[in-house]
Amino acid sequence: MMKASDIFREKTRQTGLYNIQVIENVPSIMREGLLSNERARRIRHRSIAMNEVQERRDNIKVPNGLRLHQYANVYFDPRNPMLSARRDQNEELCILKIDCCILDFDGVIVSDRNASSEYAGLYPPREGLESIDFHMVYAKYWTDDDYYIYLKRKSIKCAEVLVPHKIPYELIMCAAVVNRAAKGKLEKIGFDKAIYIAPNIFF
Repeated sequence: MMKASDIFREKTRQTGLYNIQVIENVPSIMREGLLSNERARRIRHRSIAMNEVQERRDNIKVPNGLRLHQYANVYFDPRNPMLSARRDQNEELCILKIDCCILDFDGVIVSDRNASSEYAGLYPPREGLESIDFHMVYAKYWTDDDYYIYLKRKSIKCAEVLVPHKIPYELIMCAAVVNRAAKGKLEKIGFDKAIYIAPNIFF
């Protein structure tokens, strides 16, 4: 039987999943791993999450699982509405690429759109990978003249993988930044993986 990570690679031709992160948080990620919201609250960090979304996530429990804030979350595609909403902070951000082997971890959940959406399907990885509209997830844009279709596409663009509690730092493969200045910031704090300048990912 194929592992979920193998199914992901076959369906998408991708090798990683992504976390949009503030560069100043990277030292704590290097020490502690990429933490769930619940665990990150215990350490000093800066959040770029939208308050109204976080309030919704605080009250959502995955069926037969944990509360959303007990999962470390990553996106299938980082060029999404979350990154767009923070475009004025581009130089302070990095996009961390995480090995897709996390799809094979115990207790992992896949959401077919933003997990805080009331319409989100929350699945075990193998089932979730068959339920996601990857054409929409990896589409460059999510705009549409029909407002309701726009909202649907916007939410699907933010499909997620939810990993219980934390993702080990060693599974972070590399980082992407918007320009040389951002790369310099990431290098200065001691990030020890490859850093790519990729302005095409950012808005």
